[in-house]
Amino acid sequence: MRVELPPAPVYFVNRDDERERALRAVTDWRSRSRPLVLALSGPGGLGKTELAVLIARTLGERYPFTDGVLSVDLDDFRAGGVLDPGDVLTHLLNSLDVEPDQVQAQYAARCAQYWNRTSDAQLVLLLDNARYASEVVPLLPPSGSSVVIVTSHGPLHDFEAGAAVDLALPPLDEPAATELLEKIAPDRRLAADPEAARAVIRLCGGLPAALHVAGLWVRTHRLRPLSRLLADLTAELDEKGVSGVERIWDTAYADLSGPAALLYRLLAHHPGETFTLHSATALSGLGLEDCQGALEEMDRAGLLDLRLLSLTVAGQMRLPGPLRAHALRRSRREAAQGEVAEAEERLLRWFVRQAQLADRFTAGSRLTVVDLLDPVPGAPDIPLEDPEAGVDGEARAEHAARAARWLDEERHVLFACSRLAHSRGMDAEVVALSEPVWTHALDHPHQSEVIEVFRRAVDSAVRHGGNAGWLVRTRCQLARPLWESEELDEAQEQIDGAISALELLGVSDLDRKLAASAVEHRGMLKGARGEWRAALVDFTASRDMHRAIPNPYGVLLQTYRMGEASAEAGDLETAHRLLSEAHGGFVQGKRERLVGRAAFALAGVLYRLGRVGEARELYQQSLGQADKRRSGFDLGRVHDALAELETVEGHLVEAEEHRVAARTFRRRNGLL
Repeated sequence: MRVELPPAPVYFVNRDDERERALRAVTDWRSRSRPLVLALSGPGGLGKTELAVLIARTLGERYPFTDGVLSVDLDDFRAGGVLDPGDVLTHLLNSLDVEPDQVQAQYAARCAQYWNRTSDAQLVLLLDNARYASEVVPLLPPSGSSVVIVTSHGPLHDFEAGAAVDLALPPLDEPAATELLEKIAPDRRLAADPEAARAVIRLCGGLPAALHVAGLWVRTHRLRPLSRLLADLTAELDEKGVSGVERIWDTAYADLSGPAALLYRLLAHHPGETFTLHSATALSGLGLEDCQGALEEMDRAGLLDLRLLSLTVAGQMRLPGPLRAHALRRSRREAAQGEVAEAEERLLRWFVRQAQLADRFTAGSRLTVVDLLDPVPGAPDIPLEDPEAGVDGEARAEHAARAARWLDEERHVLFACSRLAHSRGMDAEVVALSEPVWTHALDHPHQSEVIEVFRRAVDSAVRHGGNAGWLVRTRCQLARPLWESEELDEAQEQIDGAISALELLGVSDLDRKLAASAVEHRGMLKGARGEWRAALVDFTASRDMHRAIPNPYGVLLQTYRMGEASAEAGDLETAHRLLSEAHGGFVQGKRERLVGRAAFALAGVLYRLGRVGEARELYQQSLGQADKRRSGFDLGRVHDALAELETVEGHLVEAEEHRVAARTFRRRNGLL
C-alpha cells in the first residue's frame, strides 16, 4: 500500500473530539458511489494539516484502504493564486501507478481517466489548502469505500449541504495550549512564574504555530526571566509574525477585495478583543450590507473567528491574537493617511451612542450629564428594543434584561473605548461612557477596570473644566467603587470634591438633581463607614431636595435609602414602612433592578421581624430579578440569605443547595 504522508508531528495535543467524530463518520458511512469527505477548516496556524495527517494515518492503520493513503498540497499547484486541477489529476494518477505517458492530455479525458481508475478504490486522499469546494469536486473518487480529508483556511460554503462532514477547528483552549507549550519547552520557568506563562499563552491566541514559536524562544533563551522574555516575544510576534504561517496569511489577505482588505486592516485597531457586525460597520464606514460581505470574505479566507457569533446577544466575532497582529502589520504598511484616526473616531461616536441606548433600556430614564449622541451616518444602531415599547410586563423585562446582557458582553469594548477616547481628548465621550459603566457596575461590582473608567471620567471632567455637572457626577461615580473596595479615605476625597463643586452649579432641574445626588452619595459613604444614623440624615435631606424640584423618582430612591439605613440602625418598623413604600413605587414605575434590590432589603427586615413566609416570597422575587440581569453579586447575596432562612427553618438540604449556588455565582464572577 502506497502511503504519501509526512511524519507525524512531534508534539500534538487536544483535538480528541474532532478525531473521534472523523472515525465515527467513517464507521457510519454507507454510500457506494461517493466518498466520505471530512472538511477541516480554521485560520492558518491552527494545526489543520497535522490533524489531517494524524486522521489519515489512523485510518490507514485501522481500515483496509488497500489502494493507499495519498496527500496533495493544492498550494503547490497554484500559479498566481489559481489552481490548475489538471496538474493535480496528473499527480494523483502518477501516485496511482499510471505512467506519465499514459495520462490523458485533455482535461475532460483526464477527469474520466481518474474517475475510472478510482471507481472501486479503497483510498484515503488528503487535499491540503483548498480554497473552494469547486477545487475539490473534480478530485473526488467516485467510490463509497474512499475517504477524502480536505483542509481549508475558511469553511467551504460552496459544498452542497450534507456533502461533507464539517470539522471546524477552534483555537486551543488555555489548558490545551499550556500542555502543548510545556511539551515544546519543558522549562522550570513556566511553573515558577505562572502569571508570565499564562501571558505567553494568551499572546499566542490558541494557535499551535504561535505556541511553537514561543516554545522555541523559551528553549533558546534559557537565562532570561520569563517576564522579560514575554516582552521580547511580544515584539517579535508583532513585528515579524508567526514563522511559516505569515505567508499563508499574506496570501489570504492578498486575495481579499478592497473593502474586505480595508476592514481587515481596521479591525486591528478596534478597541477590545471582540467586535460585532454593527461595530465593524461603524469602524469601516462601508455600510451594513457591504460590511456583511467583507466579513463573509474574511470568513472564507480563514481570517476570522466566528465561534462567539451565535452565543452572544451582541453577535461577537474576533481576530485571534496573532491574526490581529498580522492585520496591524498590514495596516502599518498600507493604511492611507488619516484612515485609522477617522475610523476610530467614527467608531467611538457610534459606540458611545449604543452604550447610552443600552444604559437607558437597562436602567430606565435617570440622571445623566451627557445627552444622547446623534446617529452615525451609515452605521445603524444595535438591534435592542426599548422596554417602553414592550406589549406587557414580561416583554418589557425581557427587553431590559437583553440590554443589560449586551452591556455585560460588551464591557471590555466599553472599557477600551473609554481608554481610547481619553487618549484622543474626547472628554464628552469619556464622561458619557461612565454612565453605562455605572449601570453595569451596579450589577457587577468589584471590577478594577470600573474604577479606571471613573478615574478617566473625573480626569476628563477636570481637563474640560467648563462643566460643573460633570465634576459632581464623575466624582460621585468614582467614590462608590472606592468605598466598595474599602478605600474609604480616597472615596471621602472624591465626595468632598463633589460637594465643593455644588456651588458652581446653576438652578436648572438637572443641577438640582445633581446636588441631591451628591448629598445622597455622602450619606452612602457614611453608611459604608457604619455611621447609619448620620447617613439617614443625608438621605432625608436628599429626599427633601428631590421633592422641591419635584423629582418623584429621586424621592422614591431616597425613601429606599432611608429604609436601608433605618434597618441598619435597628429601627425595623420604620424600615418596613419605608421599604414597602419604595418597593411598591418601583414596581409601579417598572424599575426592574430596584424592584429586586428593594425586595431583598424588605425581605431582610421581614425576616428579622419573624415574618419568614413573606420574607421567602420577596427573596424569591429578588432572585428572579437578579437572574434576569445575570448579576452575580445579587445572586450570591440572595442565595446566602435564603440559606440562612432555610437553616433556621430546619431545611438543611435546601440551605446547603443555596450555599453552593452562592459560592458558584461568586466564583464565576470573580467575587470570592
